[in-house]
Amino acid sequence: MTILDSIQRQIPPIHKEGYPFIGGFALASLILFWLWSPLGWIGTILTVWCALFFRDPVRVTPVREGLVVSPADGRVSMITMALPPAELGLGDRPLPRISIFMSVFNCHVNRAPMAGRVDRIAYRPGLFINAELDKASEDNERNSLVITTPTARIGVVQIAGLVAKRIVCFVREGQAIGAGERFGLIRFGSRLDVYLPVGTKALVSEGQTAIAGETILADLAGDDPGRAFRAN
Repeated sequence: MTILDSIQRQIPPIHKEGYPFIGGFALASLILFWLWSPLGWIGTILTVWCALFFRDPVRVTPVREGLVVSPADGRVSMITMALPPAELGLGDRPLPRISIFMSVFNCHVNRAPMAGRVDRIAYRPGLFINAELDKASEDNERNSLVITTPTARIGVVQIAGLVAKRIVCFVREGQAIGAGERFGLIRFGSRLDVYLPVGTKALVSEGQTAIAGETILADLAGDDPGRAFRAN
């Protein structure tokens, strides 16, 4: 393996949604260089950041019936009982909800938390308050999906944040999707909520870093009785 091959293996691919933005940043950098070189270097740094934002690395997803994996890279910001958005059609009683906050430095490609059929997709316009706040689940712009399996239905909600102004969904209603498959993307900085069936125990802790398509959030089969956590 050559040095060039080694370097290329360390650079994750870029999602196609990012090319127009990266190109825009690069063009702006060239103009800034023409105006004043220090501004051009700032533009170059922002161009690199934009490329990293739209990175789309390969993920290795654990595959077993009942496993729910993280739909997003980021920090587990909240684990609570909450009413699901009405548009999900998941009932009118609180369900276990795991929220994952994505900063502007996280990969923002969203992945299906489990295999199943996309039974419902519902977009709702709204505000752009800080996605870390609990009320963002109700007030912010969001796109909601229901994924149905033979034994369960779960809700996945893409929530826009302070900087995020665009939610992108790649799938359609009635489509079959595999665990860990890409289903959407949010630009720039946002949150994902996962609504689980009643009685489901979270297998992650608040403050934990989650990796989309890899970190196990819950086990609907009930094979894992729960875990204790310690911050070091």
